[in-house]
Amino acid sequence: MLSSERKRSFRAIGHNLKPVVIVADNGITEGVVEETRRALDDHELIKVKFAIGDRDARRAVIAELCGISKAELVQTIGKIALIYKAAKEPSPRLSNILRQHG
Repeated sequence: MLSSERKRSFRAIGHNLKPVVIVADNGITEGVVEETRRALDDHELIKVKFAIGDRDARRAVIAELCGISKAELVQTIGKIALIYKAAKEPSPRLSNILRQHG
């Protein structure tokens, strides 16, 4: 569970990030899960865009994707979710966290 201080720090980092995964009306497919896991392994902190019109459906899909990928939701603004999962071996070159603090 992220502390509110870490979440604030991650939101500041996330401000300049672009979405790297897009979830459309098809919902969570195997491709979306794989791409999300790969992006989290590489970058730790990523933005995901949910192109789903219904707010409640979008919220459910965000929660489902976080559960499947074992990531933690940092923030949602509109159709964009900022999610985090610590990498086993973060790369200083790729990790959005290490690049900001390193």
